[in-house]
Amino acid sequence: MTDVLLSALYRYPVKSCRGARLDAAMLDRYGIAGDRHWMLVEAASGRFVTQRQHARMALVDTQWHGDTLGLSAAGAGGIEVTSGIGEPRTVEVWGEVVQALDAGDEAAAWLSEYLGLAVRLVECGPAHRRPVDPAYDRIGAETGFSDGFPLLLISEASLEDLNSRMERPVEMIRFRPNLVISGCAPFAEDGWKRLRIGGIELHVVKPCSRCPIPTIDPATAARGREPMATLLKYRREGQKTYFGQNLIHAGPGELQAGMRVEVLE
Repeated sequence: MTDVLLSALYRYPVKSCRGARLDAAMLDRYGIAGDRHWMLVEAASGRFVTQRQHARMALVDTQWHGDTLGLSAAGAGGIEVTSGIGEPRTVEVWGEVVQALDAGDEAAAWLSEYLGLAVRLVECGPAHRRPVDPAYDRIGAETGFSDGFPLLLISEASLEDLNSRMERPVEMIRFRPNLVISGCAPFAEDGWKRLRIGGIELHVVKPCSRCPIPTIDPATAARGREPMATLLKYRREGQKTYFGQNLIHAGPGELQAGMRVEVLE
């Protein structure tokens, strides 16, 4: 029997901007340390901004090293932002009001010019508290600026199944997972309830309903119909289309690519 393995890890420091593949990652209270730690908000309202409205966010590269966040984009240069020194600010993400730190005028000016929209960059600060939906939580989990849960898991086999139905395959990064699994059948993750990876227990709590973001090419920011047009044909339930599973982790620890995944339930 083929071992089920953690084949890849991804982190997205700024919500809806580019992320990076990691060889190893620490899990903190919010998920992978540094994942969706930062977010863009409308300057006037404080409401969150994503690729759904502004596809060019897909072209903003992010690098986070220590206490420094680097932002860059082709033809636009880049800037560096220091973590943890901004002014407190109240912002809104998916209808929830949370406390954040504003990253300052330089970051706001660079991002606003690149996107053609007045935005501010904010980060999770010491006062940030955002519990996950209690309907799916039994352990008091929290999340940063993710859509709703600390971690998203997708199997390689599920993507291969999707790609086999399309003329042009898409890459996993379109779906912005944190954990990628190999060695299982397509959509095996749909039936999992509890996992253990490297001694860390993870609860599979909710299938991920997909928005239009996977139709945005992460290399060009061009919008298209796929892969959602194909997913709608066989992964739709009611008014929603599902691909991937949301996870909650039971505690901190380290994950490394190549670790064995134990399906406990």
